[in-house]
Amino acid sequence: MKKFKLLSLLLVITMVFVMVAACAADETAPTAPPEPAPEEATPEPAPEPDPEPAEEDEEASNLMVIITPSHDNPFFLTVAVVGEAAAQALGYETLVLVHNDDPVLQSQHFDTAIAMNAAAIILDNAGADASIEPIRRALEAGIPSFLVDREINEDGLAKSQIVANNFQGAQIVAEYFVDAMGEEGYFIELVGRETDTNAHVRSDGFMSIIDQFPDMERVARQTANWDQTEAFSVVQSLLQAHPYITGIICGNDTMAMGASAAVQAAGMEGIVIVGFDGSNDVRDSILSGEEGRVRATGLQQIALITEMAVEQAHLFLTTGSTGAPEKQLIDCLLIYEGNAHLLDNFVFGD
Repeated sequence: MKKFKLLSLLLVITMVFVMVAACAADETAPTAPPEPAPEEATPEPAPEPDPEPAEEDEEASNLMVIITPSHDNPFFLTVAVVGEAAAQALGYETLVLVHNDDPVLQSQHFDTAIAMNAAAIILDNAGADASIEPIRRALEAGIPSFLVDREINEDGLAKSQIVANNFQGAQIVAEYFVDAMGEEGYFIELVGRETDTNAHVRSDGFMSIIDQFPDMERVARQTANWDQTEAFSVVQSLLQAHPYITGIICGNDTMAMGASAAVQAAGMEGIVIVGFDGSNDVRDSILSGEEGRVRATGLQQIALITEMAVEQAHLFLTTGSTGAPEKQLIDCLLIYEGNAHLLDNFVFGD
């Protein structure tokens, strides 16, 4: 019995030792480090969008658009020819357009200039009021206008308005007319297009002189719209109604040539005819010495005026200023038999 109890005790002690050793082994055994938690993937920053390429400055336009009335009139043809030559000499491309004194057609030409991104517009306009809106539209599109020959009835839209001093020119023509008629007699007046400021300014200039002579009487004042054919027809009718007239004073040379043709066709003598512009046609008529010829005209220096407009357009485009006031008057010169030989293409030379 004692032997059995002893064996049991030894068995218990052995089991306790084994358990203690196992616990000790567990405590001393190296602990495997815990597997690291999988790191959350750091999202890569979204690629920054490529900067948009800087817009290149729009290439400055090199086009100068020249818009005039009909080239059938040599005066307006001179604006086109001189303007084109002056602009090209400064390195510009040119586009010449004709509005025929039609405001709707003129407006369409402005639309063309705007669509072509013109640098500037040189304009002999189709009406003092009708031209305001297209000039404003071009200015809002960044295209400045430079006016020659005819003004508009609003300031601050055109960068230049360079015109002949029509009142002064009309006065010197009227002084010649009164003297040639001996300060007396009946006369008729042909005026230009009624919507044109110049028509009224010239008429006022004529009468500011003639009204000082009580023996000068105007028996008719009628428009011929600057046109030679219309002037011929109008004067034919007026000569029949007033066969006693001794003078015809005209608002431009084209009408003066029509009046001269009507007088010659009627075979009338001793009629003093004067015009205004300074065309080669009238120069030749003055120098012809024929009965019924035009006797004198007032030279508008339109070649000079057009060159000035192109130069001022160039200055404005390159410096931001024309260097001159908006409205500029250029005095006219009296052309008559004594100096007509010095006139050529609206240029008076030595």
